[in-house]
Amino acid sequence: MNLTTEPDRRAWVAQVMGLPVSVHLRGPEVRADAVAERVERVFAELRAMDAVFSTYRPESVLGRLGGALPDPTTADPVVREVVERCEEARARTGGWFDARRLPLPGGGTGFDPSGLVKGWAVERAARHLVDLPGHDLCLNAGGDVLLRTTPGRPAWRVGIEDPARPERMLDVVERAHGAVATSGTARRGAHITDPRTGRPAEAVRSVTVVGPELLWADVYATAAVARGADALDWLATLDGYAALLVDAGGRVRATPNWPGSRLAAQAAG
Repeated sequence: MNLTTEPDRRAWVAQVMGLPVSVHLRGPEVRADAVAERVERVFAELRAMDAVFSTYRPESVLGRLGGALPDPTTADPVVREVVERCEEARARTGGWFDARRLPLPGGGTGFDPSGLVKGWAVERAARHLVDLPGHDLCLNAGGDVLLRTTPGRPAWRVGIEDPARPERMLDVVERAHGAVATSGTARRGAHITDPRTGRPAEAVRSVTVVGPELLWADVYATAAVARGADALDWLATLDGYAALLVDAGGRVRATPNWPGSRLAAQAAG
């Protein structure tokens, strides 16, 4: 007789940072109050980071700065860390991710690290859950997904939406650990700026990046949308990361190491 049973599952959802954030856990203690308290700490930390970094909230730290770059000598440590990460992102992407001169909600341009903060904040908040022994984690922040799996358990399956038809999956990737991040026009229109022109980037509908860290998967996906349809060659040079790109004409292409179950043959070609 096979006495093996699937681990219990539980999910929590909250509206944080202007988007739905869901926590999915598999494991023996998902019904325990102590686990629910840890999940609430995840949401609380994301709310706290939104209160610091949201450019839509005039009372936030960045809102009060009105687009000015924070002074590293006086800024709080978390703000200083994000500024440093944004500069690193600009260097890593050859300037295609540049948080220094972006359109601001109230008009004008200035410092807006939103394209980096979400992935950074999710990774930071996930520390409340990643040390739960015997539990698997899928933390989904508006389509940017962080994954952890106990050895011997099945990997998580993450669907990649068709930006033209969100009800249709372009592909499915299976990952035990790491991250899946998507940037594009499907949900928010052409909201990513080409740093060379200052205009919305419209040559790419969506880019999905898979890799070990959510912060960098998210940054690389955003930079690729800004870069345009030729970004796939650059994405293929990123060690440890793979990508799927849908251009403005609907053509779907992937890097040779793309792990998706449906497009692996196409990527190889």
